[in-house]
Amino acid sequence: MGFFDKIKQLFAANPDSGRSIIDVNKRFELIGRTGQGSMSKVWRARDRESGRTVCLKVLDREKTQKFEARFFGLKKPSEGEICLLLRHDNIVQTFEHGLTTEKEPYIVMELVDGVGLNFLIETKHKDLQGNRVNYLSQYALGIEFMHKTGFLHRDICPRNVMVNKEGVVKIIDLGLAIPYTPDFCKPGNRTGTTMYLAPELIKRSTTDHRVDMFALGVTAFEMFVGDFPWEKGSSQEVLRAIVNQPPRNPRDFRADLPEDVVDFLMKAVDRDPNRRFQNPLEFRTALANLKGSW
Repeated sequence: MGFFDKIKQLFAANPDSGRSIIDVNKRFELIGRTGQGSMSKVWRARDRESGRTVCLKVLDREKTQKFEARFFGLKKPSEGEICLLLRHDNIVQTFEHGLTTEKEPYIVMELVDGVGLNFLIETKHKDLQGNRVNYLSQYALGIEFMHKTGFLHRDICPRNVMVNKEGVVKIIDLGLAIPYTPDFCKPGNRTGTTMYLAPELIKRSTTDHRVDMFALGVTAFEMFVGDFPWEKGSSQEVLRAIVNQPPRNPRDFRADLPEDVVDFLMKAVDRDPNRRFQNPLEFRTALANLKGSW
């Protein structure tokens, strides 16, 4: 069975058919909250059936329905369905998904023992030194697998990836992922985290996988210089700046950066999708060619 045959199976007429329905409090011992997104709550939990400690994500039903309603007329797979298709070392493993007795979507995933990449950046953590190329290369590998499997992430940023205690990078949130098809890439649907939105996405143009490459480039910029290519401000101020202003020079923040690193970062956040890195392989190759221990 080919990939698109699997996708067709996911697009069943009844979106609840085949899903497990569980009573969260009976099935899981909720040990503690590990995070909360705009559309979900996440717990560290012990699965009473398997005995293992897992990450339990419960999505807000109304917010999830509102998000999926943006794709009117299209049969978008749920986050849980997408997660099950993405088996890769650099993507958090999903064990199951379904609905709670309250009709809220839930996802059971591996519990990543580590810290968010955003924490490493914000605290200027020592683990970044000498590992920037390694972490970014792993992040790019996970994104590459998503693209080859037929999905766009659409919310690449440091808070959506973790580094475990073994130094393995794990993409942990696929809440805004969409099928990589012409219908889902049509103009109009603008989703993501403001500072990482590609200009073509902001302008509601037709998009492709290079919106993920731009967001990965902004992430790289942060990791190397500790700040963003555009100044912080209100959402509208940031969006206007990304569209209308060139990115700031990395040497404005770190005068010691060599020319090859500056060139890499400026290409990674180029506002023209034809001039930025075209795919994760090109991005990884350029990373590998940087001189020095980054």
